[in-house]
Amino acid sequence: MILFMFKKAFWDAWDNMGRLLLLNFVWLLLAAIPVFVPRALASIPVLSISLLVVSVLLIFVYTGAVSAYVRDIIHYNSPDLKDIIGHLKGSWKKSLVLGVAVIFFYFVCATGFQFYSAMGNAVGLIGMAFLFWICVIVSITLVFFFPVMNNLDKDLKKIVKKSFILFFDNTGAAIAMSLGILVNAVISLALAFILPGIGGILVLQESGMKLLLMKYDYLEENPDADRKKIPWNALIRDEREKVGKRTLKGTIFPWKD
Repeated sequence: MILFMFKKAFWDAWDNMGRLLLLNFVWLLLAAIPVFVPRALASIPVLSISLLVVSVLLIFVYTGAVSAYVRDIIHYNSPDLKDIIGHLKGSWKKSLVLGVAVIFFYFVCATGFQFYSAMGNAVGLIGMAFLFWICVIVSITLVFFFPVMNNLDKDLKKIVKKSFILFFDNTGAAIAMSLGILVNAVISLALAFILPGIGGILVLQESGMKLLLMKYDYLEENPDADRKKIPWNALIRDEREKVGKRTLKGTIFPWKD
């Protein structure tokens, strides 16, 4: 399932490269604000920090809307770019709350690490280790926030709850998705975040979510089934057919395939 998840995400991104380029370009414009504007106002710390926070929140709001748009792509629809406006109206509040929560969480983590490291004893070391693993678990769980919002629930508390349930019930898949996102980020950095960029990351998240929902549909239809033995080959057969047997060489150089 995990290998197919990466394969599906790659080809879905490839087939919608034009759309992703436009989405990533807008994201880059928004990301440039917290990078350059606060520096220009470094002499006014309060204003500089305020603009930094606001611009980061704008990125979260935009990402939430784009994630819903990407969800339509993953389900083989052909959404118009203007549909993002509709998604923005439906998701901006939750995306904004997520942004505030993420900023606060990592601020607390950074402050906590400084506090425990300053202790210089065993208690401080244990505290840093504990805080580190909390940070890791929450960071990986965040992978599910937008997919849950787009596919399962619109209530903020339930989105958070279901995100954690998905993480603990699918830890291997969640870690694999997180590693895929890190690889995506490294490649994006090399390509100035034009590709695969935030669009590619969201495609991977939504692809993983779509496959996991197949698992839960199967378990709902077969309540006595062994949760550790999911018949993935049967569940993703249709998805395999939709993706098809393609190679990168054959796609770029079809006359050589």
